[in-house]
Amino acid sequence: MAARLGAVAGVAGAPSADQRPSASLRATTLALLAAVPGLPLALSAVMPASAALPAGVALAGAGALLAAAAASTFKEKPALQKTFAEELAAAAPPAASPYDLFAGLVTLHDARGFVTAVHGRDRADMLAWMRDPAGRGYLDQIHVSDRIGFLAAIDRLRQGGTRETVDVRIDRARIEADAEQFTHMRVEMTALAGADGTLAVVVAQSRDISDEAKLRGESARKAAEAESANDAKTRFLAAVSHELRTPLNAILGFSDILAGEYFGKLQNDRQREYVTLIHQSGSHLLSVVNTMLDVSKIEAGRYELLTEPFLVADSVRACEQMLGLQAREKGIKLTSRVPRAIGEAIADQRAIQQVLINLVGNAIKFTDRGGIVTIDAAREGRDLILTVSDTGIGIPADKLALIGQPFMQVQNEYTRKYEGTGLGLSLVKGLVALHGGSFVIQSRPGEGTVITVRVPADGSGVAPDGEPRTGTASTVEFPPRLAAVVETVYEPSRDGKDTNDERARQKTA
Repeated sequence: MAARLGAVAGVAGAPSADQRPSASLRATTLALLAAVPGLPLALSAVMPASAALPAGVALAGAGALLAAAAASTFKEKPALQKTFAEELAAAAPPAASPYDLFAGLVTLHDARGFVTAVHGRDRADMLAWMRDPAGRGYLDQIHVSDRIGFLAAIDRLRQGGTRETVDVRIDRARIEADAEQFTHMRVEMTALAGADGTLAVVVAQSRDISDEAKLRGESARKAAEAESANDAKTRFLAAVSHELRTPLNAILGFSDILAGEYFGKLQNDRQREYVTLIHQSGSHLLSVVNTMLDVSKIEAGRYELLTEPFLVADSVRACEQMLGLQAREKGIKLTSRVPRAIGEAIADQRAIQQVLINLVGNAIKFTDRGGIVTIDAAREGRDLILTVSDTGIGIPADKLALIGQPFMQVQNEYTRKYEGTGLGLSLVKGLVALHGGSFVIQSRPGEGTVITVRVPADGSGVAPDGEPRTGTASTVEFPPRLAAVVETVYEPSRDGKDTNDERARQKTA
């Protein structure tokens, strides 16, 4: 029992400190060991010694037995083993804000736009040149003209918006003489609502977009320079064209007088041939000059259309009469198919005839002897459709996108022999656009070309004076562009009869 009490007291029998009883239990056991001799002496003061000795020993023994029983039932709770995750979490650094992982500078704003916290992966770099953004600091650094947009975005978030994006300029101290005074920043804001649904926090992520802003500035500058150069070119063409027309009229007039021999007969046929060549060359040059003037007017948005009702058949007939001789001299058959019921159209008759003359002239130019050039006119709903087709050399598919640009010609070893300035189709596209119409070209090399012009027959596509055209810009886009999608080419019927549309019939060589 003494050994057991010693173990309980912690002086013997305990293999390790982890298995020893608690300090309170050890103190109780030591007190009982001290009471074994002291308790009989204390009892002898109140009772005879013969009775005090056995009573004290009995009490001390009972206490020792109770202490031994307590020692036998006492078991220290084993120490808990830590898991790997707990050990890793204990060794990890203190947790950082998730906003510190975002790129740029992340600021938290209240409903007034004031900054309440600053985070962000690039916070140290950006705060190196920024002033303290806390409170009104961030707002005060924004350029005055951009500050209104920033506050307006905050206001939209306060009124129920979820996200906004604004570009602002942040003031910065000039480190070098040629350094930029402002840094261009793109601020992406997200609203976080509180429990009551009102705006609680605005999370703003600001990133440096100075390089992007520089590229935008360069692009705008180059666009302005290109526009200025284009305007200068237009003014130059208009001025040169006006200056050329005056001497050309004199050349044509005097060559007519010489050819008519009003002031004396020419000496020989060689002189008459030279005078005829002078007149033909002057007429061609005057036609080019007039075309350049029209192109310049269209490009500058100053071409005026005079709409009036006219018979479509008359315009087609006038075109045939003007170009019929040229076609016959080249050995080309020029035909037209105009239904009697096509009636009148409301448009600028001179412009429509110019479109037909340019298209038919090109078709004759690029069609070899024995070919056919056909003019078709038809009505489809409220639209007037004019189609000029030929059996000429055709245009490669990769060159179609170039057709219609001023002074642009498809040049190869076969087409170099054809004269021209490349302004005809440009003028056609511009005149058609002024009428609110469309222009489509289909072509196959070696087989021919079909050009279809569609304009409103009631004149609704022409804008009234001083008013922009509905659905289009107030000025015509120039140089004109061809339609990206090529329409289906109409095929002739097998039996030679076409019950759908007369213009669907194709020419046959």
